[in-house]
Amino acid sequence: MSTIEPETKWGLSPRARAVVLTYALAVLAFGVGVVFLTAIAVVYLSATGSDQISAVASLGMSLIALQGLAFPLVSLTYLHRRGLGLDFLQYELPSLRELGQTLLTFIGTIALIIVAGLVIQTLGLEAASNTAGETASANPEIVPFLILASFLLIGPGEELLFRGVIQGTLRKHFSAPAAILLASGAFAPLHITALIGDLQAGLVTIAVLFIPSLAFGYAYEKTDNLVVPALAHGLYNATLFGIMYLAVKYAPESTGLLGL
Repeated sequence: MSTIEPETKWGLSPRARAVVLTYALAVLAFGVGVVFLTAIAVVYLSATGSDQISAVASLGMSLIALQGLAFPLVSLTYLHRRGLGLDFLQYELPSLRELGQTLLTFIGTIALIIVAGLVIQTLGLEAASNTAGETASANPEIVPFLILASFLLIGPGEELLFRGVIQGTLRKHFSAPAAILLASGAFAPLHITALIGDLQAGLVTIAVLFIPSLAFGYAYEKTDNLVVPALAHGLYNATLFGIMYLAVKYAPESTGLLGL
């Protein structure tokens, strides 16, 4: 990836402007997602004649509104407004080598998450619960759909925004490690909206979320192919959902190991 410095604007240096712009883009994407979610909920309530939405329906609406609609819409609008084509995202069918990198990224991320879980337990800390995990734990029959959503919505939607657009933009102004770290700084904290628990538990979980984000960012930088982190992300989430399903059915006391 090359380094191109735009003209200074808003009284900020090009680097500072890039950080402000990309972080604002992440917040905007979540805001647009809330608008879509509200609209979908209104339509649902009107169509069903109900006065409330179940946790399962709410989760499905959230995935569609955020990862399925808002993230792609904001990402593509940004590219259009900046006069950038889809080639900016750097995506193509992965080669065998890139599929190998996908697998390595997935395995490494799972291993690091297990280590992080053990460290958290050793330190006596508590991680926050995730609304998707809580809903799936109470309704394990939806896990197959969440595994499918991991590959069709979560992985592609989040990687398009946070790696393709945000990290790609930051990479024009920063070194690879700095761009990966800054993109992770946008990715991990915004997940607080999906967490259940007190502030300390939320901060612990956000810190852990830097691990997969850094791994996906490295995979994107190493391969210059957005499909690689999208696949790794989907595989990672799908595996966590699968492990959670098995844990709920056969060893519910072990679900804390991966922060599920």
